[in-house]
Amino acid sequence: MTGMLDSGTLLTADDGEEVQVTEMLGAGGQGEVYRVKTTSGDKALKWYFPTCATPEQEAIVQELVARDFDDDRFLWPTAYVRDERGGFGYLMDILPGRFKRLPPLFARQLRTTPRALLAACLYTVEAYQALHSRGIAYRDISWGNILFDPATGEVLVCDNDNAVVEGDSSGISGTMKFMAPELVRGDTGARPGTQTDLHSLSVLLFMLLMNHHPLEGKRELAIRCLDEAAEKKLYGKQPLFVFDPDDDANAPDPLEQGTVVTTWSVAPQALRDLFTHNFTVGLHDPTVRVRESQWRDVLRAVLDSVVDCAHCGRQNMTQPGETIAGTCWSCSGALILPPQLIVTTPLPRAEHHIRLHRTARVHAHHLVPEPTRHDYSDATLVAELTEHPHKPGKFGLANRSDKAWTGTRSDGTTQQVAPGQTVPLRSGLKLDLGGAQAVVRAT
Repeated sequence: MTGMLDSGTLLTADDGEEVQVTEMLGAGGQGEVYRVKTTSGDKALKWYFPTCATPEQEAIVQELVARDFDDDRFLWPTAYVRDERGGFGYLMDILPGRFKRLPPLFARQLRTTPRALLAACLYTVEAYQALHSRGIAYRDISWGNILFDPATGEVLVCDNDNAVVEGDSSGISGTMKFMAPELVRGDTGARPGTQTDLHSLSVLLFMLLMNHHPLEGKRELAIRCLDEAAEKKLYGKQPLFVFDPDDDANAPDPLEQGTVVTTWSVAPQALRDLFTHNFTVGLHDPTVRVRESQWRDVLRAVLDSVVDCAHCGRQNMTQPGETIAGTCWSCSGALILPPQLIVTTPLPRAEHHIRLHRTARVHAHHLVPEPTRHDYSDATLVAELTEHPHKPGKFGLANRSDKAWTGTRSDGTTQQVAPGQTVPLRSGLKLDLGGAQAVVRAT
C-alpha cells in the first residue's frame, strides 16, 4: 500500500519533536494514517488529503491540540505536524488491537455480551459527557467514530478532529443517518452542537442495543433508491420512530426487520422510555432531548440488573427493581431473579441495586453518590460473589478492598470482614463498607 508519505520521511511536530514515518496503517475519507517513530515511542500520524487540508481544518486541529485534552477514552490530537509543502496532520496514540470498529458488530461478525454492550453504552455516554463539559461539541457521533472492546465494553473515540468549541459553525455537520433532524433539514439557525450531539448519541445507543436504526421501519423498506433526497425525508423532513406509541406508519416489518422487534420486546422499560422520549418529542424539540446524566443513571441500573438464565446461561437485561423477571430471550425458560445488594452511599444519599448473580461484583463507583466515571474493570473491584469451595450452591461476598468491613447478621450479631475474607451471603445481612452501607435482600 502506497500513500502520500514515504517510509523514512522525517517531519517535525509543533513541539519540536522529530517524527519519522515507518509504515502506512490505513486510509479514510479525510486522509491517511501512518505509524511513526518519535522520541517518546511509536505514535500514529493522521495526514490529510490535499482536498481536505484546508485552512479551516488546519485551524481546528491546532485549536484541539492547544486544548491539551487528556482523556484515555479519546485518541486525541496531541501535536500538530506540517511539512514544507504545506501538508499537515496530527499525532495521536496508536489504536490498541483489542478495540474493534462497530460495523462488524452490526453485521454480527463480532461476539460480545449484553453486559459488554451496556458497558459500552455507559462508557460512550460518559466519554461524550466529559467532552461536552469542557465546552466541546463532537458533531459527528456515529458508528464510524467509536471503537469498543467486545470483551469489556471499553470504548475509544477516534477521529476527534471533527470536534469544535461549542458554537463554532465551521467544519462538518455529521453523518446523515445520525444527524439531528433540524440539521438534515437545514433549519434556519440550526448548527451542530451539544444539543444535536444528544440526538446522534441516542441513535448510536439504540443501534448498539437494538442492532437497528430507530427511524428505519416500513418507510425505509418502501424506498427503491435511498438517495440523498430520500435520506433527507427519512431522517429530517418526516422522521418517525419505529416504535412511536401514537403512530405505527413506520413500524418495523416483522419479517424483514424482525430482529429489532425482538430486541425491543425484551429491552427493560427504563431504556424503552428514554428511547421513546428522545425519538418522539425529542425529534422535534432539541431542548428536551435526553441528557447524558439520564442515560448514565439508567444504563448503570440496567447493567447492574443483568441476570444469567439458569437454563441456557445467556445474559438477560431485566427492569431494575422488578420482582418478576419474565422469560429468557434465548431459550424462553423462566428467569430466576437472584437476591440484590442494595448499596446506600454517603450524602448526598443514593441507592445502587446490584443483582447478585454468580459473577456479581461491586466496584468503587457503587460506593459514591455521583461518580465522575464508571469503571467495571478489575482495578476498581471492591467485592465479588464467590462460591464456597466445598459447598456447591453456597455463596459469600469476598472483600476485595483494602478496608475492613463490619457485617451485621439478621439476629444482630456482628463480624469483621478483613480484606481477602468472605462473609456468607444471607438475606438481611448488613455491611458497612467503609462509609457506604449495604444490605442483602431477597427478590
